[in-house]
Amino acid sequence: MSEEQNKVIVKKFIEEMWNERKLDLADELFATNCITHQLRSGEGDSGMPRSADSLRSEASAWLSGFPDLKFNLEQMIAADDRVVTCCMMRGTHTGLWMGLSPTGKQINVPIITIHRIAGSKIVEDWVLVGSLALFQQLGLVPETEAILARGKS
Repeated sequence: MSEEQNKVIVKKFIEEMWNERKLDLADELFATNCITHQLRSGEGDSGMPRSADSLRSEASAWLSGFPDLKFNLEQMIAADDRVVTCCMMRGTHTGLWMGLSPTGKQINVPIITIHRIAGSKIVEDWVLVGSLALFQQLGLVPETEAILARGKS
C-alpha cells in the first residue's frame, strides 16, 4: 500500500471510528492479531494483543466518561508502512470513567500514535498519551509548578 492509502486508514480510525462514533469500524480497520504498545512511564514496551472487541470496549469506556470526546488531528506523517499522528483529545468529564466520578472538568490531552499498516489494516500501534496532563486537568495530581516547587524545598 502507498503511504497515502495508509494515511486514509488512520484518518478513518480517528475521524470516523472515534469522532463519528462508528465503533463497528474496528473490525475493518484492525487486524485480528494487532499488537498495541501503551507507552507509559516506568513500564516496559512489551506490547499486548488488541482485538476489535477490546478496542470497542476501550472506546466505549472513554465515551461513557467523556461523551463529547473529540480527537483533533494536528499532524500526520507517513513513511513506508508507518503513520505517525499527533492529536489533541478534547472532552468534558461528565460520566463515570475508570471508577472516577464525573468532575465536570474539560480536558485537552496530547496523544502521539504510530500505526503500522499491513494488508490494509492496522497490525501494530504505539500510543503515547499525555497522562500527566490528563490527571492534572481532572484534579487528580497537582499542577507541574506545584510538583516542582515541592522538590525544591
